[in-house]
Amino acid sequence: MTDNTDKQAVADPRLDPKFFAVVNEYLELTNKHAKEHGLKRISMASMYAASRFNAHAFMAQTNDIAGERTQFLDYMTNLYRQMLNEHIDGLGHERGVDVGESELKNYIEKMNAEREAQGLPRVG
Repeated sequence: MTDNTDKQAVADPRLDPKFFAVVNEYLELTNKHAKEHGLKRISMASMYAASRFNAHAFMAQTNDIAGERTQFLDYMTNLYRQMLNEHIDGLGHERGVDVGESELKNYIEKMNAEREAQGLPRVG
């Protein structure tokens, strides 16, 4: 399930290529485990581990955990949904599978309008 994310790093210079190296290492490990334990179990284990690590990172980086908890949960939930949509769209395109209309269409249109207002080129 690893993909060539180096192309994405070139397409978006804001992203550090080391980020994608870590992602690819993680995907290699999950693919290895999936062969033994199955996709569903490893998918759930990955989500569980990510939520645990993100809770740890959140608590290590804020002084007002109780006050920022809801905002953090909303942010992470929305971010995950956006990332999941991006990957469904991308994998569907790569595999020639109809995945339905992207939830990101409105988001991309709004982002492009903002970019155009700033004199920046459109994306996506």
